[in-house]
Amino acid sequence: MRLTAALILTPMLALAQEGMRIQPEVQRLDAMAARYAPVDIRVDLRGMPANERRALASLIHAARGVDALYLRQAWAGNGALLLRLIEDDTLLGRARLGYFLLNKGPWSELDENRPFIPGVPERPGGANYYPAGATKEQVEAWIAGLPAAAKAEATGYFTTIRRDGKGAFASVPYSVEYQGELAEIARHLRAAAAATRQPTLKAFLESRADAFFSNDYYASDVAWMKLDSTIEPTIGPYEVYGDEWFNYKAAFEAFITVRDEAETAKLERFGRELQWLEDRLPIEKHYRRAKLGGLAPMRVVNVVFAAGDGNHGVQTAAFNLPNDERIVAGMGSKRTMLRNFQQAKFEHVLAPISKVALAPQDQPHVNFDAFFTHILMHEIMHGLGPTHTGRHGRGEGVRQALRELSSQVEEAKADVSGLWALQQLMDKGVLDRRQERAMYTTFLASSFRTLRFGMASSHAKGMAMQVNYLMDAGGFRVNRDGTFTVDLKRVKKGVVDLTRELMTLQATGDHAATRRMLDRLVVIRPEVQAVLDRLGAVPVDIRPRFLTADELEKEYPCDPC
Repeated sequence: MRLTAALILTPMLALAQEGMRIQPEVQRLDAMAARYAPVDIRVDLRGMPANERRALASLIHAARGVDALYLRQAWAGNGALLLRLIEDDTLLGRARLGYFLLNKGPWSELDENRPFIPGVPERPGGANYYPAGATKEQVEAWIAGLPAAAKAEATGYFTTIRRDGKGAFASVPYSVEYQGELAEIARHLRAAAAATRQPTLKAFLESRADAFFSNDYYASDVAWMKLDSTIEPTIGPYEVYGDEWFNYKAAFEAFITVRDEAETAKLERFGRELQWLEDRLPIEKHYRRAKLGGLAPMRVVNVVFAAGDGNHGVQTAAFNLPNDERIVAGMGSKRTMLRNFQQAKFEHVLAPISKVALAPQDQPHVNFDAFFTHILMHEIMHGLGPTHTGRHGRGEGVRQALRELSSQVEEAKADVSGLWALQQLMDKGVLDRRQERAMYTTFLASSFRTLRFGMASSHAKGMAMQVNYLMDAGGFRVNRDGTFTVDLKRVKKGVVDLTRELMTLQATGDHAATRRMLDRLVVIRPEVQAVLDRLGAVPVDIRPRFLTADELEKEYPCDPC
């Protein structure tokens, strides 16, 4: 009996010891995940015809494929690691899987992309766009030696760099690199096109499906700009943040949304002011654009489902696309506002932050309208100012000139020049000037929201630059109790000066001067860190649960999948 009892107790003791060992790690991962507030995403589709609901379901199926494709772009090891995590049904395995899916990889975005799973390497700066084992310097030297056409292909959005049969670097079109995934996504896009009766939606979906095979996205980007339908899908390769080496390569993302007609109609007044704002930019006249693209639509939408680069870590509140300089020069760009995401961010994150970061007398000035309007103007300003270097924009693209610095500078420029533009519109009488203090105070509170994204984020780096610059200018002041407040007169001057400096750096393409400015300003100062330290109980961002999308997929299951 004693031997039998020992045989029973030994594995039980081992299990207990194992539980004691892994419990702290499970708690740590749970605490990291808890920084994202779960939010149920429901969208009212009452009144949408059955055929359009079917089209919407097909678009959600397509977006599921974008998730798988993005995982491969982010890191070559993601697929194998995901399978391993799925097979691990322990408490720790489930915790790791959950946080992996939230980050779309084994690195914690809110913690400077540090790995949270043992045995994985440091996050590769070139993601999976460049050959394993290659260095940034090797790729850069190879690109520099290419003739013009080959160089344009190698630095373009839609190619990876691989080694050929002889070991030399070579450009590979996305249509070849990802042909299996893209064929499946295209199948669902065509199913959606067959279901819808909205002509511009059908045209875009068919054109985008074709682009996945041709690797030429121009025609489908034009069709997307002309899209005028109740369903507003954005699906394809767009943002370059994941390519930390050069900001050359576009990651696949999907936002499946429906248009908010009433809120979209309110934006028409902004569209009429774009050239007027461009003509008044606080930079030399020869750096301004004499004629903006004429289309430049604006949309307010509610998200039904998001995937790929559009759904990991911190959620996007709005976007300004496409990034193709040819489209921007000829047609402008489309500004898309994700209203239900913004509302959730304001309620769950920004409003609680303001109670900690701002003086009591300033807190009532924080409101959703100011938050929403500044995000809109941020996206508008992505499309204004220099897109190319040199007088009259005759040089190379800003992205090519500033390379790995371009994203953080562009985010800071859009933020601060957004404040500048809103002030211009208030002074002109287009916007109510009584909202002036609310605009700057809400932006100040929101700056702490962005800084919490972690200094691996281009948005957080750009925000650190702005906060420190405006503190030095006296526009943001620290009170004796450690809270922050706005000096209205000084912040206005600081906004003009910083807008001028950033846009001039873009226009001149001065990489060295840009690096010096970033080295000086992209830091977290003690006064700012003290506020961030007091925000521990406030969520950093939202974690959407797409309930309407789940219901649609049950109503119209993927067949075959």
